[in-house]
Amino acid sequence: MAEMKKIATRDSYGAALKELGERYDNLIVFDADLAGATKTGTFKKAFPQRHFNCGIAEGNMIAAAAGAAAMGLVPFASSFAMFAAGRAFEQVRNSIGYPHLNVKIGATHGGISVGEDGASHQCCEDFALMRSIPGMVVMSPADDVEARAAVKAAYAYEGPVYLRFGRLAVPVFHDEAGFQFEIGKGEVLQDGSDVAIIANGLLVNEAIEAGKALKEAGISARIINLCTIKPLDEELVLKAAQECGKVITCEEHSVIGGLGEAVCALLSERYPTPVRRIGVNDEFGHSGPAAALLKQFGLSAEHIVEVAKDFCGK
Repeated sequence: MAEMKKIATRDSYGAALKELGERYDNLIVFDADLAGATKTGTFKKAFPQRHFNCGIAEGNMIAAAAGAAAMGLVPFASSFAMFAAGRAFEQVRNSIGYPHLNVKIGATHGGISVGEDGASHQCCEDFALMRSIPGMVVMSPADDVEARAAVKAAYAYEGPVYLRFGRLAVPVFHDEAGFQFEIGKGEVLQDGSDVAIIANGLLVNEAIEAGKALKEAGISARIINLCTIKPLDEELVLKAAQECGKVITCEEHSVIGGLGEAVCALLSERYPTPVRRIGVNDEFGHSGPAAALLKQFGLSAEHIVEVAKDFCGK
């Protein structure tokens, strides 16, 4: 069987911007001196007059994007997640969130898989930061097909959106021909009844592989992809909890404040259910090869299988 194609979702972001730029003249892009890394350089090459390099001044970039949105344009402001969500948090909150402006934040290099760039660049706090801003949509697509669809959905949505993309090339498991994307809606990739495994970003493919291994071990796992962390697909999560009785969440983010806590908050109020959270524990990352770091921090199919077996008592 041929090996599944792998594409980094940051490449998908650049490709989607270019495609949208060909159709919509009001789309403009801001970048903080990282167009080569964020892949907004793809848009810049096609539309140099609509791409603005703000330099290493992320707060100013966000403020400029807010001004552009106030003029009726649709700006995408891009940098690494650590800088777009972290360094520029005040400007995102006060200049975009508070007035509810139509700015899209394209944050690349999220999570541990930034690898050799080390702890200073491995942002595992961005979901928590962006979820805390009223009215902010937060998404973390799982593969190339979903990433491009999420960018297009973000453009069509009226209001602030935070999109997280990865540096590491990941398998493309969606079939573009039959794929439909909607903000706030998840998808069941594999049905099951013993445990529901809810994931986003690059952990979705790991969850898929874990589901295959668990099936061989006699455990029926329902695999759910929740690209949109906020607003959460509450109906899908509640249905999974009610029908499976156990839930595991998987994310390349701190276990504090991200997908796991969003799921736990919902279930604790509406349908108390045992939950295990897989993510980065209360610690910083460190420099190293992305694949090795993901395994070290338990962000792998093998670890999901271990947790599920223990959880299900097998």
